[in-house]
Amino acid sequence: MEQSLGRPAPGSRLPQPAAMLELLKPITWFAPMWAFACGVISSGVPASGRWLLIAAGVALAGPMVCGTSQAVNDWYDRHVDAINEPNRPIPSGRIPGPWGLIIALVWTAASLALAAWLGQVCLTAAAIGLILAWAYSAPPARLKLNGWWGNAAVGACYEGLPWITGAGVMTNGVPDWKIFVAAALYSIGAHGIMTLNDFKSIEGDQALGIRSLPVQLGVKRAVIVACAVMAVPQGIMMVLLSAWGHPIAAAVVALLLAVQFVLMLKLLRQPRERAPWYNGTGTTLYVLGMMATAFALRG
Repeated sequence: MEQSLGRPAPGSRLPQPAAMLELLKPITWFAPMWAFACGVISSGVPASGRWLLIAAGVALAGPMVCGTSQAVNDWYDRHVDAINEPNRPIPSGRIPGPWGLIIALVWTAASLALAAWLGQVCLTAAAIGLILAWAYSAPPARLKLNGWWGNAAVGACYEGLPWITGAGVMTNGVPDWKIFVAAALYSIGAHGIMTLNDFKSIEGDQALGIRSLPVQLGVKRAVIVACAVMAVPQGIMMVLLSAWGHPIAAAVVALLLAVQFVLMLKLLRQPRERAPWYNGTGTTLYVLGMMATAFALRG
């Protein structure tokens, strides 16, 4: 019966391959891989002759570093998941014993090895990302327990660091300072996106002592903060693009931001109900603005 439910047979000591993939959560890889692509494009270096490096960088940003963060998070949340999500790979027993921690450690080492092969800039960015990934979930830091710090760590890991990694892969050195500015601004904006994700688990966060921004500030204030944190960096980026001689890109970012404002007004009326809807609409416009910025910076 246990085998028919996808659980390991009695005495099984090895994790199931499908469970390992589930542990690494492929659905979460898109954001850092998109940011990495923005870094590649913003570098201005032709992709010709560098496809192997680009493919390795995509793997580093998504399956490796992001996958590591998911494994670490599930390992340190295994006791909570045993209550709330017993079918997750670790509490269900499909990843038995200490294998969740072993996978997280092996993936961390493999990520660092791949990053070292890609160069010093990539190694530095990956190391910072991995430190934040462990600090987000593991004690004593457990940054996820506070929405201000936890969301900042996720924003950096999902947007800024992969962007810098992508540019570093292409330039084989330290990218232009404007790339660092763009990566930082879009990382800050991602903090607001992460806050919207927290609306789905307010009661659970309260019960578990997780001080997400909706828990700390209340729903109404938290959604206003989230919208402001998403909008202000884009506004600054728009002004900078114009000042740097990229009026078309500045206009594109401005248009995308204007549409987001319209969507935000609808979100503000029913934040809890419409947060998933906004993440499927407004966030899409946000990442399109990232790409428009990347194309402008490549000059």
